[in-house]
Amino acid sequence: MSVKVNIHKTHRRHTDGLDVVEVTGKTVGACLQELVEKYPDIGSDLFDKKGDLLNIIEIYINMESAYPDELKKPLKDGDEIYITIMLAGG
Repeated sequence: MSVKVNIHKTHRRHTDGLDVVEVTGKTVGACLQELVEKYPDIGSDLFDKKGDLLNIIEIYINMESAYPDELKKPLKDGDEIYITIMLAGG
């Protein structure tokens, strides 16, 4: 099974500039763990010390929000995960 992970521009420094990385996995969590195995430095930009997604990270599956319980969401062959960052300020 192949799933594409679309990497946010700010995280591409960890993927040697790649904007899309192909992984396998049946859930968002499994796919993101494979991404971290391939590119370990990206882990601290996505997860806290408990292994939960940072509160600034938003996950979309096929352009639809995966919230809530993003890491548990099931995937099928050909799905695309989009990693985005919430911006705040004033």
